[in-house]
Amino acid sequence: MKKNTLGSLNWLRIARFTHQSNLLSNEFLKPFHITAAQFDVLNQISSYQPIMQSQLAMKATVTEGGMSRMLQRLEQEGYIQRKQEWKTKWIYLTPKGEDKMKEVFEHQLAFQTSLFNECLTEEEQKSLYKLMSKLQKHTESKMDT
Repeated sequence: MKKNTLGSLNWLRIARFTHQSNLLSNEFLKPFHITAAQFDVLNQISSYQPIMQSQLAMKATVTEGGMSRMLQRLEQEGYIQRKQEWKTKWIYLTPKGEDKMKEVFEHQLAFQTSLFNECLTEEEQKSLYKLMSKLQKHTESKMDT
């Protein structure tokens, strides 16, 4: 007998939506020769550069092991540069990486926005945003302890 709690059902819905949204984004981003995970990492670097790899791993939707491989690939493609300062590696976008973000950002933003606009009213989106922000702050506080 299944004994799902409302919390576990919500968690499963969020996980499934995230997975499906990433699959759709990967398909949408194919013509730009970038994946949803790469877009997320480049976007985080763009927003917070210079950023340490450990900080980036906390912000992005990529595991720490996957982060090393992804950064290596993004560096090989010329999108990022890593600079070592004593024990710390700082990550920056290169001009090519900045150009890629300029090329892709508005398209991906419009695509993701459409997933919500096609399904939820503006009021529902505001409520969802408020609730998801509350959940995210709660999980962040648990990670800090």
